[in-house]
Amino acid sequence: MHHKDIKHEIRKQLKRFYPNWQRLTKKEKKAIARKVLDEVVQNHDFAQPVETDKTQLLGLEDQSICPGIMNLDDMERLVENHEDSVLFKLNKPKGHPAILDEELKRIDALIDDGIINQILSYDGYSPSMREFFPATFLRAELLKAIKYPEISYRKFCGDDKSYSAHKLHSPYIGKECKQNRAFIGLPLNRNQMLSHIQMCQFRGNLSFTQLVNLTVYILYQVRKNGLLDQGLVHCVDSSELAVDRQQLLATLSIKGQKIRLYDDIDCDCGVRRKKRDKSNYVVGYRMHTLSVINPETGQCIPLISLLAAANHHDSQFLAPLIGLGQAIGLDIRLITADEAYNDTDGALLAQTGVHIVTPPSVKVCLPENVDAQTLGVTIDEYCDIAMDHVGIEGQSHEFKCGAQPGECSRAGGCPQYRHIPFDSGYFQPILHGSEAVDKALEIRKNGERPFNVFKNREGLEKVRVRSQHGLVARVTFTTMANLLIELVETRKVKKVPDKQQRLPFAA
Repeated sequence: MHHKDIKHEIRKQLKRFYPNWQRLTKKEKKAIARKVLDEVVQNHDFAQPVETDKTQLLGLEDQSICPGIMNLDDMERLVENHEDSVLFKLNKPKGHPAILDEELKRIDALIDDGIINQILSYDGYSPSMREFFPATFLRAELLKAIKYPEISYRKFCGDDKSYSAHKLHSPYIGKECKQNRAFIGLPLNRNQMLSHIQMCQFRGNLSFTQLVNLTVYILYQVRKNGLLDQGLVHCVDSSELAVDRQQLLATLSIKGQKIRLYDDIDCDCGVRRKKRDKSNYVVGYRMHTLSVINPETGQCIPLISLLAAANHHDSQFLAPLIGLGQAIGLDIRLITADEAYNDTDGALLAQTGVHIVTPPSVKVCLPENVDAQTLGVTIDEYCDIAMDHVGIEGQSHEFKCGAQPGECSRAGGCPQYRHIPFDSGYFQPILHGSEAVDKALEIRKNGERPFNVFKNREGLEKVRVRSQHGLVARVTFTTMANLLIELVETRKVKKVPDKQQRLPFAA
């Protein structure tokens, strides 16, 4: 933990004393990074226990639960009060005639600019204070994520050198692109544009509370359409987001743990999931996502994410994700995940009331007197009568003798009960062997689908944002775009019955 505490102290000092860090040259960054690293290590007391808060050690201090975060019920009341206002009824928005694309038309109908502006406003804000409303920039972000995920922000805004050299406007939101301009809210009769710098400033000025509330607004629409009904299984998984062109500025090994500093102060080097065409290590971040899976259809929908450096273990983010999900009003009861998120000692169950189901670890041996095939528990090696599972007592499973009266000759001298401590094998806080657990483990792989969609369809494979805060905003917009696409169902593949399976008509 000391190496994490040192890295946290370095990040804090660099951000405090060098606010213009991104404008420095690589040579200057290397000299400063080495100086700060040596000073922090020299002044660090390794004899004292680490007292830094866990969220700071994980780099989640800017992604913690705040009083201003709204839950789904709060958002429902906000929407109802907005729709009941007289002004809204008189000026009820209608679809713009220039929007012809069916997908954009349906998404445009779901987004209320008045609510978006209210979520993103602040004390003292008035419409006359800025040229564009916050909803304009949000719609531009959603349009890019939905229709143009593969291009850069400079090309999207028309700031790319190839366009400016030929004095061309953006082919995506230029004056000739009436549909896109109508969706964003730009005037069709004026050559008014959004610049790359303006969109960067919009992302940079959004607080984590505002980003969460924007997600909650879309999740409210999802719940309204019945996609968050009871009986669903939640899933937690992670995926790496590599940040390219990262220069290693300074490194130091302390007690077998390496401390690395890169251009992006918040990112770090971690182990990548095994892929044939890529290195085993990645420099960047890991996106930890809470999703919901419909057991009947297998449909998996990502709900909310946290972003941290790639060098942290996945298990550290299970509790923060559950806490954030419960804070926004999600009904989380059962989570299926891989082995990295195991709740070995049942502490998470006691803290949150959520059961975690993970595949049994192959490294954990079965307890004594447990049948490997049926997982039947007996009192000792001399007994062949399976015991019944009674429940949980403390951090162990309690079993009692399953013998009928008069069936066991040892009943008088047998304790007739047994406790098996929790482990990461078959005796996790939720006992393996039931049909419900098997079903949850079976659909666990569906939780990987959102990451493939995020990277290949919404363009997160190539990270073009150079800060953790900017990337958190980008992940939020990507999640919102994915939820909106799921809502409108324009990309849902319709199953056509095979003609060869149809019976021929009688002659």
